[in-house]
Amino acid sequence: MHIVRLATETDFEGWRTAARQLLSQRVPPEQVEWRVGEESLSLFDSEPMLAQSASGQARDPVQAVTEFKVPREFVELCRKAILHSDPARFALLYRLLWRLKELPKLLHIAFDPDVARLHSLVKAVRRDLHKMKAFVRFREIEMENGESEFIAWFEPSHHIVEASAPFFTGRFTNMRWSILTPERCMHWDGKTLTFSPGASKADAPREDSGEELWRAYYRSIFNPARLKVSAMQSQMPKKYWRNLPEAPLIAELIASATQRMDTMIAAEPTQPRRKIVKYVAKKADGMPSEQNMD
Repeated sequence: MHIVRLATETDFEGWRTAARQLLSQRVPPEQVEWRVGEESLSLFDSEPMLAQSASGQARDPVQAVTEFKVPREFVELCRKAILHSDPARFALLYRLLWRLKELPKLLHIAFDPDVARLHSLVKAVRRDLHKMKAFVRFREIEMENGESEFIAWFEPSHHIVEASAPFFTGRFTNMRWSILTPERCMHWDGKTLTFSPGASKADAPREDSGEELWRAYYRSIFNPARLKVSAMQSQMPKKYWRNLPEAPLIAELIASATQRMDTMIAAEPTQPRRKIVKYVAKKADGMPSEQNMD
C-alpha cells in the first residue's frame, strides 16, 4: 500500500505532484491511501510519501514516461472538488486521473459514477461558496485605538475559506474585518490578508448596535403574499439561521403571513390620488397662460 500524506485539506499542488508520481510508477488507485497532516500511522503502515508542491524540488516524472496530457477541464474541476469535505475525494480524483489515461473522453460520460460524483462535489463546493458570500454578517466592535473592526462568524460545510477571500477583500476593501470559522479564520487590515487557526463562536461578538435597524428593515420588506416556505428554505437552509441577526423574525413572519395576506385582501380598495397636470396654452394675443387639467 502506498500512503500519501498531504500538507492540508486543500493541498491541491501536493495532491497533483503525488498523483503524477504514482501515475508514472503505474500504481493503481486501489493501492493508494491518502492522508492529511498529522494523521497517525497504524502498526502495519509503511512510511508515507510526503507530497511536495510544485515549488519544491520534486520534478514531474510523468512527462518523461508518457505523453498523457490531462484535460484542462479536469484540472479545474479538481481545484474545486478538493475543497469538499469528503475524505474520499483524493482517491476519487486519482481514480479519475488513472482512468483518463485510457479513456480521454471520460469526463463527457455524464452517467459514469465517478464523473457524476466529481460534478456533485464541485456543485456542493460552489453552493457553499455562494452561501458564505450571501450569509456572512459582520458585527462592528470598537478597538482600543478607537477605530472600528468588523467580525463575522460563519460555519461552512467545506474547506472554502481561502477560496472565498478574493470576494471579501474586493467587496470590503476599505474595512478592517475578520471572518471566523471553526476550521480557519481570515483577517483583512485594509492592505494585507492573513489566516489563523479556527475559532469558536464565543470568540465572535454576539450583537452590535446596527442589528435592530437591520431587523426593522427586514421586517418592512417582508412580503407575505410572495412567501414560499419551501423555496425560501431551499435558498436559505435552516443551518444558517442561527447565525443571522434576522433569524428570530423568520418564524414569526412565516406564522403571521397568512393572516396578514387575508387582511390585505379584505381591506377596502384605496382610490389613487388625482394627479394635476399643468400645461401652457397660448392666449389669443399669443401670450402663454397656465391652466390645470384633471
